[in-house]
Amino acid sequence: MALLPVADALKRILDRASVLETESVDLLHARGRTLVSPVISKLDNPPFDASAMDGYAVHAHDVAEIPAELTVIGEAGAGRPFAGTLAKGQAVRIFTGGAVPNGADAIVIQENVSASGTTITVQETAKRGANIRPKGQDFTNGERLIEPGRLLTARDVLIAASCGHGTLSVTRKPVVAIVSTGDELVPPGSALGPGQISGSNAYGLAAVVETAGGEARFLGIAQDSLSSLEKCINAAEGADVLVTSGGASVGDHDLVRPALEKAGAELDFYKIAMRPGKPLFFGSRVSNGKVQYCLGLPGNPVSALICARVFLVPLIGRLLGRETPLESLEAALGEPLPANGPREHYMRGLLDTNTATPLVTAFKNQDSGLIKSLQRANCLVVIPANTPAQAAGSIVKVLRLDI
Repeated sequence: MALLPVADALKRILDRASVLETESVDLLHARGRTLVSPVISKLDNPPFDASAMDGYAVHAHDVAEIPAELTVIGEAGAGRPFAGTLAKGQAVRIFTGGAVPNGADAIVIQENVSASGTTITVQETAKRGANIRPKGQDFTNGERLIEPGRLLTARDVLIAASCGHGTLSVTRKPVVAIVSTGDELVPPGSALGPGQISGSNAYGLAAVVETAGGEARFLGIAQDSLSSLEKCINAAEGADVLVTSGGASVGDHDLVRPALEKAGAELDFYKIAMRPGKPLFFGSRVSNGKVQYCLGLPGNPVSALICARVFLVPLIGRLLGRETPLESLEAALGEPLPANGPREHYMRGLLDTNTATPLVTAFKNQDSGLIKSLQRANCLVVIPANTPAQAAGSIVKVLRLDI
């Protein structure tokens, strides 16, 4: 049976996934969430004509000729407006952010003024509107400021608060349950016995999930037995996605697919034309009355993290209602590459964008057992199946590893 191309596998995953429900969150917890409803301003900013400087509010025509003497009749500070109206020859002491008093149309900065009691002498002219931020200069009541589908940043939270919102409607975070499988795995930090290795995958995958906007739940390490796997799968009740790593190949101890099928999962596909990551599968089952998506990743740490970048990150994006295609860029090869085989190759490499044309260099050793090279890499160089050898300078597609 022919292996499923990466693009087809991703499309089948995204076509099956549906956007999760909406919830309201306080602005203090809105960063990193996905906006559902547009943010529309409830007020003008600034809500009044405001002083941009410390100084004096005046009539511009009173300081058209200098020096000009004016009488100070009061003070306007931030949050403490002056209640009266300026008449000819008068001024109000004002501070940055203070509301411009009625009758004033300019601010003279304090460095251009000498004061003696209630009399000031203005040494420099000020045109109408000088040093005044007019009402609504930044945004106005009813203005649409943030569009749905956006991953909210600190800047978005700031403007949402500034325009009168205390809460925002966002997509609920998808809960992603993670199960590592293998008799050889022990928790990180534990002493290793004969034939054992540190179970690192779940921790890297949890970091991917959290960075992509999901909520990670690590369900532990399942032994290579149906009973142990069934226990972990049952613990995933209520999760939106169940991710397993390991046990997805065809060996005698690769029991993840049979265990999932016994738990009611229907597999959509198994094995893809990808290097690394061939033994990947996807399906779904009904868990706790709702659909749970099941993504089986390879047990090799490098393969698991690369497959998570290519498939799990877009799946989480689709559940959150974001645009989810893999955002790639083009770069020139810094060194030649040999011909590729029948599977699309996702090569670890270093991308340099500080050049006119981005430059990328794939690591010479792409052994999937080399975790350090994945940590050093900042991108994946995507080489289509059956691509002939490429010379330095050839243009290739590059996928950033950090999201």
